[in-house]
This record gives sequence, structure tokens and C-alpha cells, in this order.
Amino acid sequence: MPRPLRIAQVASIIFPVPPKKYGGTERAISYLTEALVAAGQDVTLFACGDAITSARLIASRPQSLSGAPIANALPHFAAHFAMVRRHLHEFDIVHFHDEGMHFPCFMDIAERSITTFHMPLGSPDMDVLYRAVPEMPLVSISDNQRKPMPDARWAGTVHHGIPAGLYDFHPGQGEYLAFIGRFSETKQPHEAIRIALAAGWPIKLAGNLYDHDRPYWDAKVGPYLSDPRVEVLGEIDDAQKNDLLGNARALLFPIDWEEPFGLVMIEAMATGTPVIGYRFGAVPEVVDEGVTGFVVDGAEAAVEAVGRLGALDRAGVRRRFEKRFSADRMAAAYLDIYRERLRALSR
Repeated sequence: MPRPLRIAQVASIIFPVPPKKYGGTERAISYLTEALVAAGQDVTLFACGDAITSARLIASRPQSLSGAPIANALPHFAAHFAMVRRHLHEFDIVHFHDEGMHFPCFMDIAERSITTFHMPLGSPDMDVLYRAVPEMPLVSISDNQRKPMPDARWAGTVHHGIPAGLYDFHPGQGEYLAFIGRFSETKQPHEAIRIALAAGWPIKLAGNLYDHDRPYWDAKVGPYLSDPRVEVLGEIDDAQKNDLLGNARALLFPIDWEEPFGLVMIEAMATGTPVIGYRFGAVPEVVDEGVTGFVVDGAEAAVEAVGRLGALDRAGVRRRFEKRFSADRMAAAYLDIYRERLRALSR
């Protein structure tokens, strides 16, 4: 049996790990870290002091930057990376979860590192960075995420996973449709409402509304808010999400952008609730057509898919989640990549 790997997980310092509510990236980092510890690996998490983890925690600052009274985040990130550098000799592999700000600081250990990007790629700014530091190995969270940078140094693709016991399986069909996500133009909650009402179902929406999204919300969602079939819950925690998703007939995911993954889709599947998603980003990779939901092209097709939900087996949705999207599966996939990186070093 191979010895445990000494693994550093380097989180961002913007939100806590795990987040209290919003923060898909930080959720994924937490789930991976905990699954690696459970698998017997020697794991250290570099984060802020408000992180909660069973791994060894090294904190570069007492609390995450979100909500902190700071004028300039850059010195705090520099201090965070300096802390990682001081401990480099303690690790076999260093796994970064960042937008690339760490690249110049860790070019010298590129071969024993990987970086998971959790956001869309291909912006001119990202191209500038990657052209400057092309040696850093990357891991994508979906194959679709790679498309803007096909020639980058890809070490693998690992879909997100969540703990199998995080949400309960709900066998009932549900009497409403659900939407969870940012109340933004790219997530299109107004489309979810339009689909639900056209299909003859009430809808419950949960999410967070930022100030810069307020004009969209007022213009596109506001006209629906007087309809008693439309219920807005605001931002919710895991217990509330378990109830909202588990008792829904389906999750609507009518995005209008190249979503790199979409964690809420597998959260719904964990409860047995199928997903109806628009054909953007990773949706076709995550949703197994006719098994865990339907991938559609627009609102009319989504309304038609709502009518076919009764043909899906909710127990089958849960089984497919367990096979494809558990945190244990995610950790095993990353371990394979870590070991391949280390084997390449020894050749």
C-alpha cells in the first residue's frame, strides 16, 4: 500500500472554507480536502483562520477578506503565498485553487503542483498571464471549460463532487419547481419563472442578489413577483437547500453563460431531484440525458421537458449521482493526478 501523500491544498482567502452560504469554489475545496483526509492522506489546508477542516490548517490571516475592512487585497494574497512558500519542503504536491495570481511565485515548483481553475477561461487578461507562465499544470472542472485554452498544460479534468451524506434522498415527485443561484442575468432566474409558469407549476427561487444585479432583477424578475406562484426565499443554508431541492419536482438551470461546472446540479441529483438545464457550459457533461434530467435549447423545450419528468426514476438519479459525483470519487481522481505528477518527476 503506498504511503500517504503529503498534500497542500491552497485556497483563496476571499471566502471562508467552507463558506457559510454562497461560495461554490470554497465548497469544492472543502469537500475535496475532507475526502482526502478521510482517504488517509496527509493534508494541509492553507486558508484563513475561519476555515473549518479536519486537515492541518495553516492560516495566513485570522478571517477571510469578504466583509473585512481592507483597502487593498494584494498584500494579503502576497502574505498568503509567502506562507505557502515557507512550508514547501513539507509537501509532495501543492494544489492551488486560484485564478493564477500565484503563478509567478511558484514557477520553480511547477512540476509538483497543479492548479484548478474554478471560473471560465479565455479572457484577454488570463491569456496574458498564461502566456507569461505556461509551465503551470492545470486541471479543469469540465472539458468544456478548456475550450478557450486548448493548448494549455492540462493535467486532467475532474468534475466536482459532494459528500454522499450531505443531502437526503427524497423519493417523492414534488409539487413545485426550484431555482438556486445568483439572481443575475447569466443565471436567468426570470427564465426559470417563465418556464415554470408556462408549464403550470409554482416555483421557489433561492439565491443572492448583488447590487450590480439589481437593475436586471427589477426589470426582468420584478414583474413576476406579484404572482402568488412565485416564491423568493433569498440565500439559504445546506439544511434549507436539502428541503428545497429534495421536495422539488425538478431543478431549473436555465443559464446563459459558459458555466464551468454548476455545483447546484449535483446537489439536486443527490436528493433524487432531476435537472432541466440549458445547453451551455458543463451542463451536457453533468446531466445524463433521460436519466438525471434533460438538456434543452431554450424555454419552449424546457417546458416540454417538465412534462416528461414523470418518466424519470428519482432513485436512479440518486444512484447516478453516487457513481459520478461523490466527494470520494473526486478525491480519487485528484489522487491519480497527484501520483502521475510525482511519477513524471521521478522519470
